Amino acid sequence: MEIVDVAVKAAERASEILKKYHNELKSFEVELKAKNDYVTKADTEAEKAIIEEIKAYFPDHSIVAEESGIFTGNSYRWFIDPLDGTKNFIHGLPFFCVSIGVMYKDELVAGVIKIPFFDEIFTAEKGCGTFRNGEKVKVSERSFNEGLFATGFPFRGKDMLDDYLPCFKEVFLNVSGIRRCGAAAIDLAYTACGIFDGFWELSLKPWDIAAGVLMIEEAGGIVSDFKGGKEYLESGNIIGASAKSYQQLFAIVNKHLGSKY
Repeated sequence: MEIVDVAVKAAERASEILKKYHNELKSFEVELKAKNDYVTKADTEAEKAIIEEIKAYFPDHSIVAEESGIFTGNSYRWFIDPLDGTKNFIHGLPFFCVSIGVMYKDELVAGVIKIPFFDEIFTAEKGCGTFRNGEKVKVSERSFNEGLFATGFPFRGKDMLDDYLPCFKEVFLNVSGIRRCGAAAIDLAYTACGIFDGFWELSLKPWDIAAGVLMIEEAGGIVSDFKGGKEYLESGNIIGASAKSYQQLFAIVNKHLGSKY
């Protein structure tokens, strides 16, 4: 079975687990993992199901998982986020997803993002394009000033807020709108299919963004860190946008955040 097919199968299985738990969480099922960051039974069950599917077909592949840590194997690495948008999930907001990205050596080669309650699945393979529910998608052709952009607040480091807010203000004053959805993987997928024109955020984890990075690139967009390089998986600082909007979004983000982050 192809890698992307296994990723789809794993994401679908995890999605059913998340749907089962949604709106049924009790207080004892949510434990504090770190400030402003929670883990639930849904996370761990969904992640276990994903890993089981991967190991059934590719037992020698490496896995980097949010809850379970790192399983060392060969040059294939799977980046797994079983529940991106945990805070939304806990509060009953159905805007969350499963994200699975696969890297071979230093190159992203496959990605799957499943949004359970919207019944949407995004897939991407290196050199084959990006698909939304089986239909090929492309990034937006809108101009920067006409665009709708997404961002995420620096919830893992609120000390960054004073640096972030001037950047937010300048983008806000130059585009048609900004949304903060609370799930970076969905923001990236929606940028890939042209709903959003671009996205930026600080301090993300590689499992948050690996799948979405490939989706934007395969849909004709551009992805970088705040300095214009490709260290986003290491730094967690990412800009992803359509080719029409990338340069202007990058210029603003780089001016405010590039020297520090």
